[in-house]
Amino acid sequence: MKLMKQLLAMATIAFAAAAQAAPAVEAPDVLVKRISQDVIDTAKNDKAIQAGDIKRVTELVESKILPYVDFQRMTALAAGRFWRDATPDQQKQLSSEFRTLLIYTYSGALSQIKNETVEFKPLRADPADTEVEVRSQVNVARGEPVPLNYRVAKTPTGWKIYDINVLGAWLVETYKSSFASEISKGGIDGLIKTLQAKNKALASRPAAKAK
Repeated sequence: MKLMKQLLAMATIAFAAAAQAAPAVEAPDVLVKRISQDVIDTAKNDKAIQAGDIKRVTELVESKILPYVDFQRMTALAAGRFWRDATPDQQKQLSSEFRTLLIYTYSGALSQIKNETVEFKPLRADPADTEVEVRSQVNVARGEPVPLNYRVAKTPTGWKIYDINVLGAWLVETYKSSFASEISKGGIDGLIKTLQAKNKALASRPAAKAK
């Protein structure tokens, strides 16, 4: 669980790096470089966020991160082949609960951001590509830099994140096996109920203690 928290904390920094609107013609890596520092600085300097104020942290997550994440695609990837068997209503509920789970996860991780900085690698992509992988590393105060890559896709409303890779582990994959396990036991509805119960438990905890 400690490793998972570390991975998600690093993933939070990556999601925060794509946190504000930018011109559709702007390259994804340029977008990330331009706005990441602003979001990270907000998390570092906001006393309420550092204290784990769930309301303040949620406001930051919802306003600067969530609009630039493709949650439906992310949920579909995490659900795998089972996504096609779900009804439109089940897909909607599952995406909503997964979104809420990630909000609580990111809220807890945001309060842990202290002195990290992000260093970006040259973008390996053709200008015509509609899906790219932006590579970077998170420099921490102690220890080796943490490799951090994420996949973004170009949509009619701009670039959106749909997966994160930290230390060789894709975020979607960390949920895929647990989703499959819950679905095998109780179907899509069983997974939805499990996520609802998890979110209810997290809602009663301070952000800094969410796991």
